[in-house]
Amino acid sequence: MKSNGLERQVAARAVRAILFDSGATDRMLTEDQLDGLSLSEQQLLWIDLLRPDPDTIARIASRLSLPEKAANALQMSDTSPLVQDTGSLFWLHVVAVTHRDGLRFQGCTLKIVAGTNMVISAHNEPIDFIDRISLREVGDTELGRLSAASFTASLLDWQLSTYFEAVAQFEIAVERLEVAVLSDRSENHLDSLRELRKGASRLRRMLAPHRTVFAGLSRPDFRPQDDHAVDQHFLSLDSRFERAMDMAENARDLVVGSFELFSSKTAIATNDQMRVLTFVTVVLGVLAVLAGIFGMNFDASFFHTPEGFWIAVGVMAALLTVALVAGKLKRWM
Repeated sequence: MKSNGLERQVAARAVRAILFDSGATDRMLTEDQLDGLSLSEQQLLWIDLLRPDPDTIARIASRLSLPEKAANALQMSDTSPLVQDTGSLFWLHVVAVTHRDGLRFQGCTLKIVAGTNMVISAHNEPIDFIDRISLREVGDTELGRLSAASFTASLLDWQLSTYFEAVAQFEIAVERLEVAVLSDRSENHLDSLRELRKGASRLRRMLAPHRTVFAGLSRPDFRPQDDHAVDQHFLSLDSRFERAMDMAENARDLVVGSFELFSSKTAIATNDQMRVLTFVTVVLGVLAVLAGIFGMNFDASFFHTPEGFWIAVGVMAALLTVALVAGKLKRWM
């Protein structure tokens, strides 16, 4: 079981080293304990670096005898997704999604170096799933049985989950907007539609470049020395990536559908207004005709009596009342 003290240790460290040991209890390690560390087949070392500076990366690389290329991969400022394999180890860059400010999705680059029974991850901003894994997985687990490639596949699966979560939040926002559009209130939702469109485009632009990473991982010539289980993990990741891409594409379609709904609601409101204006115009036209008849210049006793004016006003009022009642019943207004 994990204690609260251990949880605080895991969450607070900028350098978190966890030794998963299937033959014993998993434990946190200090940097000094990394010197000369020998890992067995039943152990897996995971080191997570938050906002690492060049000196920190150099120390970790020296303690673990990492090749210079691996250390450089952890320091690269390029945010484009990539994957490279050198035989003894491989490294990759991917981008996880954060959306703490509504639908203004932001990306956080996650750099991963995987060697023999060892995985190193580095990122410049906190990533929720990294913290969740660190807190959840420390204890009596069997993660030490995993290879570095399989554990990397697990991290990448969590990384893809950030896109699924972002799309879920996006769909909730679309549903709320559509409910607002269908309400009786007359509001201009173009600003909300614009934000949704930008969010959908942002998600797709962040996810699409990962195609080279997941396609590369699933190729038969990538890590041919690893066992069949690792190949299946990477193939599953590629399929999951394609599903994420489909959802990102669908997010754009949802915005188009919401815009069409808004356009239809606007057209209906315009038709209602035109129907009211037409009805009012017809009624006023009838009253104008009557007023014109009563104002005609010819000699008739009706027009020379004091009651004639009030009779004309009463007739026009009665016609107006009948027209209003009929228009209400027929829903012309």
